[in-house]
Amino acid sequence: MRVLYYLDSVNRGGAETLMLDVCKNAARFGVETFVAAGEGELRDHFRNSGVPFFPVQRNLPIDAPLVSDLRKIIKKESIAIVHASQPVEGLHLFLATHSLSVRRVLTFHGFLPDRKNLWASRFLIPRMDANLVVSRGLAEWLGKYTGLELGEVLSIVHNGVDPSRLRPSGIDVRADLGIPADALVIGMVGNFYQDLRKDQLTLAAAFGRIAAAIPNVYCLFVGKTEKGAEGKFRECKNLIDESGLSEYARFTGPRDDIPDLLAALDLFVLSSFHEGLPIALTEAMLAGIPAVVSDIAPHREATAGGIYAPLFRTADAADLAEKVIDILFDEAKRKQLSAKAKAFAQDNFSIDAHLNSLKRIYERILTK
Repeated sequence: MRVLYYLDSVNRGGAETLMLDVCKNAARFGVETFVAAGEGELRDHFRNSGVPFFPVQRNLPIDAPLVSDLRKIIKKESIAIVHASQPVEGLHLFLATHSLSVRRVLTFHGFLPDRKNLWASRFLIPRMDANLVVSRGLAEWLGKYTGLELGEVLSIVHNGVDPSRLRPSGIDVRADLGIPADALVIGMVGNFYQDLRKDQLTLAAAFGRIAAAIPNVYCLFVGKTEKGAEGKFRECKNLIDESGLSEYARFTGPRDDIPDLLAALDLFVLSSFHEGLPIALTEAMLAGIPAVVSDIAPHREATAGGIYAPLFRTADAADLAEKVIDILFDEAKRKQLSAKAKAFAQDNFSIDAHLNSLKRIYERILTK
C-alpha cells in the first residue's frame, strides 16, 4: 500500500519525530511511504530517510497551488492513502483528493489551540476514512471540545518511538554543559509554547525545594522557545535566578542529541497541562530513564496510572519536589522504575507497536 504523509512544516516536535520514525520503519510492515513537507529543522532528516521526499510550501491559509502540487504527487505516485497530522494538512489533502479514489486519514496528536482548528476539525472528521487519536484522554477532550459525537469515529493508535535511535553516541553531555560527573541531574524536554501546553514554570518553582534537600543537583530545560512564548521563558529563568540556582540550571534550547542528553539524566520530568501521548516521555522510558510526570489523563495512560512513573499533582511545585526528592534519594527505586517502564514502553509504545496498529487501520479502510 502506498501512503503519502503531508507535513505542513517539519520543525522538531512530537508528530514530526513520529513521522520520521514511521518513514524509516514502515517498509518492514509492507507500507510504502512518501512524504510531502514544508520547511523545518528536520527537513534534511526526512530527505535522508530513504523515502521519496517532495518539498512543498503553503503560503496561504487555503493554498490552491499547494493543493495542485499535492494532487499531482498523489496521481503520479498512485497513492492509495493520504495521511495528515493536523487539521490544516487534512484540509489540503481533502481538497487534493477530491473525486479521486484515495482514502483519507487524520491523526490528532494534541489539543486544538484555536477556533480555526476547531472549525477545520468539525468539517474534516465526518469526511475522513479514519480519524486517529493518540490517547483515550485526548479522545475524551476532543469530543468535549468539538461537540461532535466521536465514539464511533475515532480509533486509538498510540504514538511509537524507534528504540534504535535512542542509543547514545558516547558524547559526554554533562561535560559539554559544565556539569560535574558526580552530580545528580534532572531534566525536562519540551518546547516553550505560547499556549497552555507545557509547564516548565512548575519545574522551575520546584527546583528550589529540590536543591535545598539534595546538594549538587542540576536541572536541564531542553527545547526551543516558540514565537510569542518569550515571556514564559523569561519567567521560568527568573524563577531560577531568584532562587539563587542559576549555576545549577541549564537552558539548552533545542538539541538534536536527545539520546546522549537522556543518558546524562538521573531523572526525567514532564510537567504539562495538555498532551496527546508525549513522545518525549516515551523516549525517556525506552532509554531507561526513570520519570516523574504531571497527573493528566494522557500521562496516566502512558504510565499505567502511575505504575511506571510517579504522578504529581498538576501545577503543584511542592508535590513535584516531594516526588523528585523521594526518587533521587533512592537509587534502587530509580533502577527498578526504569527497568519496568522500559519493558512496558517496548510492548506498548515502540514504533513496531505503532506500525502494527496503523497497518491494521490502513488495511481496514482500503477494503471498505
